[in-house]
Amino acid sequence: MRDVHELVRRVHEAFAVALSGRPGPVLVDLPKDVMASVCREAVSTEVQIPGLKEVSAQVKQQAPDEAIAKAVELLNKAERPVIYAGQGVLSADAHQTLRDLAFAGNIPVTTSLLGMGAFDERDPLSLHMLGMHGSAYANYAIQSADVILCVGARFDDRVTGRLADFAPEARRAGEEGRGGIIHMEIMEKQVAKIVAPTVSVVGDCGVNMEAMVPQLHAKPRTAWLAQVADWKENFPFTYTKAGPGELMKPQTVIEELYQQTIHRDDVVIATGVGQHQMWAAQFYRWRDPRSVITSGGLGTMGYGVPAAVGAKLGAPDKMVIDIDGDGSFSMTAMEMATAAEYGVGCKWLLLNNEYQGMVRQWQDLFYKERHMATKMTNPDFCKLAEAMNVTAFRCTNAEELPEVMAKFLECEGPVLGEFMVDKNEHVYPMVAGGAALDEMVFAPKVLEPSADRRLASVAAP
Repeated sequence: MRDVHELVRRVHEAFAVALSGRPGPVLVDLPKDVMASVCREAVSTEVQIPGLKEVSAQVKQQAPDEAIAKAVELLNKAERPVIYAGQGVLSADAHQTLRDLAFAGNIPVTTSLLGMGAFDERDPLSLHMLGMHGSAYANYAIQSADVILCVGARFDDRVTGRLADFAPEARRAGEEGRGGIIHMEIMEKQVAKIVAPTVSVVGDCGVNMEAMVPQLHAKPRTAWLAQVADWKENFPFTYTKAGPGELMKPQTVIEELYQQTIHRDDVVIATGVGQHQMWAAQFYRWRDPRSVITSGGLGTMGYGVPAAVGAKLGAPDKMVIDIDGDGSFSMTAMEMATAAEYGVGCKWLLLNNEYQGMVRQWQDLFYKERHMATKMTNPDFCKLAEAMNVTAFRCTNAEELPEVMAKFLECEGPVLGEFMVDKNEHVYPMVAGGAALDEMVFAPKVLEPSADRRLASVAAP
């Protein structure tokens, strides 16, 4: 903007754009001369963006009846349906409607990383997160499904794997007129951008799912749900526990955190970026909407530390915990001083393996363990926290983990919990770059799927 008289209106316009359609960031550029100016007269706050009101009204409308009818028809005919839910469900406050839809149709639900919390992961219909480091059973289900209902998600490459081989059974079913892919999306321009759907349902996903629920037929889906249960039993998230005298496994720390907070419904988890981010997604069970704050596929290392501060300011009555790794944490650790200065009582759970672990994992798996610039030379994080007037605890072994975790959670005010963990641990399962969703790498000597179990198609009952 070039004039201080525009300032109020432009800020209103920025918020209007940010919150309309698919929510997203807006940049307001304030030149120094505008910031130094003084506005001494009344100004208009009316938003003057052509077409914005029409877009805002349109997205809240129900999709055309024929689109709803086609989507319902495919779901009612389906033998092996799956719901793939993304952050759009949370943005639309439609998590309860999603659950109503899943229960009405007896349909398993998987979520993207940013969609976690849209569906209760303790429910038998939950497949947890899918994708690159998602559950094997979610990935197998997507590859075997004859109908996929994508709600509020965009088929990110972290979810699809090798695009040409994504959802082969649903695509085949679509060509044969007995199934396919349904994309429920708020912005029409996003439809068919990555995956061409059989049916598109454009508009607010909460409104459109609500219209679908009464029309769905509950089916037992005995064979399909039995196959899903078999995948869950044979391909769980798993790891080898640390032996006596060995450093803890990072998964053990997150499991302990979950067990000590399982009775609470007021926990918000933030994360940085790296292995810890994926272990949090895998080993914490997400039950409530807006309970996870993460940068997703942006890969913004350092995000977790200030995100926890902001979340605690926004929800002061909730317990806010940043699950972080030493590489990501080190990029913004100075913000502990901000929390201490303003008395912001968030918590930082630091998994310290003295490496940039995700980069090292790729160096181990794809570069013959040629490590470069991944070893961390860390400070004493507890002393660093204490120097910033933040309480700190350190845990070095599994025997003292329950006690240290309890102290960490009970502590008032900003607190750091440093947990020393195994530097050699990898995140599994993993869909490597260029691989199909069902071509996962599993932990050695823990899960080795045979070729005939990689994708066990389910015969129609």
